[in-house]
Amino acid sequence: MAEINITEEQREEYYDYLDALRESNVTNMFGATPYLKKKFKLKEDIARTVLTDWMHSFSNRHPKS
Repeated sequence: MAEINITEEQREEYYDYLDALRESNVTNMFGATPYLKKKFKLKEDIARTVLTDWMHSFSNRHPKS
């Protein structure tokens, strides 16, 4: 994952939010950066990195049954 200065607790909160956003079908996840920015008051580069990390880790965190 890319290096960003957030705690594991923050990462978990961001990932939970992104998981819920994905389930809601409100947006294509490639367009989720503005949602992260607004919800957590993140800078653009941090929100983009969190989203990219979330995407890269998704299949490991949600293995198919």
